[in-house]
Amino acid sequence: MKRILTVILCATFAFSWASAQETKSKSKKETTKFLIENMQCENCIKKIEKNIAFEKGVTDLKCDLNTHTVEVTYRSDKTTDEKLITAFKKIDMQAKVLKEGEIPETKHDGHKH
Repeated sequence: MKRILTVILCATFAFSWASAQETKSKSKKETTKFLIENMQCENCIKKIEKNIAFEKGVTDLKCDLNTHTVEVTYRSDKTTDEKLITAFKKIDMQAKVLKEGEIPETKHDGHKH
C-alpha cells in the first residue's frame, strides 16, 4: 500500500512540475524599443503611460523624451509588437520598432495631445 501511495505522490509531483514549466515558458517576456516620432512633451508621455501601460500583457514601460523612444516589456503570450503599434495609433502616436543597436532618427512635426 505504501508503494502505491508513493508512486501516486511521485506522479502527482512530476505532473505538477511539468505543468509549471509549461506555464513558465508560455509567459515569456520580451522587451521592444519603439521610436515615437511625435512624442514631443511631457503630455505625450502622460498619454502613453495612461494608455499603453494598461494594454493586455504589458508589464513595464519606460519613456525617454530625449530620444523619442518607449521601451515596452510585455508577455509574448498576451501581445505582440504589431498589437502595440496599433495601440499607439489609437492614441495618435506613430510607433516604429527599433532594432537592437539602431539609433533613432526623429522628425519634429506637429502633434496632437
